[in-house]
Order: sequence, then C-alpha cells, then structure tokens
Amino acid sequence: MAQAMPTPALRPMLPVDVPVLAAIFVASIEELTGDDYNEAQQIAWASAADDEDKFGARLASELTLVATLQGSPVGFASLKGAGHIDMLYVHPAAAGQGVATMLCDALERLAAARGAKALTVEASDTAERFFARRGYVATQRNSVTIGDEWLANTTMNKTLAAGGAA
Repeated sequence: MAQAMPTPALRPMLPVDVPVLAAIFVASIEELTGDDYNEAQQIAWASAADDEDKFGARLASELTLVATLQGSPVGFASLKGAGHIDMLYVHPAAAGQGVATMLCDALERLAAARGAKALTVEASDTAERFFARRGYVATQRNSVTIGDEWLANTTMNKTLAAGGAA
C-alpha cells in the first residue's frame, strides 16, 4: 500500500531556528540556482548567512514563517513591512512538494490582512518562473552587487484581492 506524503505545516520562526534556516538558505542557493548563477555568484549570495546573528536579526525583524515536514524545518519565507516578500527559500530535499506554494499563499494572505493592496518581490532568475505562475508581473530588471559579484534579479508585483484573500 502506498504511503501518503507528509503534509507541510507552517509556524512562526523561533530564535532556535536560525542555524537551520541559515543552512536551508545556503543549500537552496547551492543546489537549486546553478542553472541561473555561476559558482562565484552563488558563494557571494550564500555569504549573507555567514554571520548567523546578523542573518537571524534580519529574519526576526520581519514576519518570518517556517514550513515544516514532520516537525523539521524545510523552508521559510519572510514578509518585510506589509507588502514585500524579502525571502522565500526551500531546502532542495523538499523542493517540488508544495512548500514554497504554501509559504507564498500564507504571505499573500497576511499581506492582504495587513492592508497591502499589492506584494512586491525581487525574484531571482531561478524563482521568477514560480512567481510568474502565481500572477506576479515583472516590472524591472535589477543588478545587485554582493562583494565582487553581481547578480541579476527581477522586481515583480502582484495585486492582492480585496477582503484579505490573495
């Protein structure tokens, strides 16, 4: 008999989550973005998690949700202010299991509940297709410099439905 896949669950970030969220961030960049960014760009991007205290402070300053499978964190997303998705990362082992969709659905509902009329995200080239499928529209192409490396991303916007539902 086939066994059902475990269902992801969501919860708020806890301070104890920071090391595993930093590891998810790095693993996601290293293993999922290779078609769009070279190794030097990936290393520069992942360096944002080198200082766990600073990384944790960034997550704590935003509304950060953690996705879990069987109680273990497998992804996270953060909402900066009422209408900006700052981060959305899923561990490669959990990619394709609906974790990013669940996280993004939750952020869209929370943003709408906070009164946001739209959500903005600076989507990596890897994530751009995910956000486009969700109705986000590309508005601007960007170059971000991290250390000696530059990375391209795209500013995308989505108008949220009235009444707290995205």
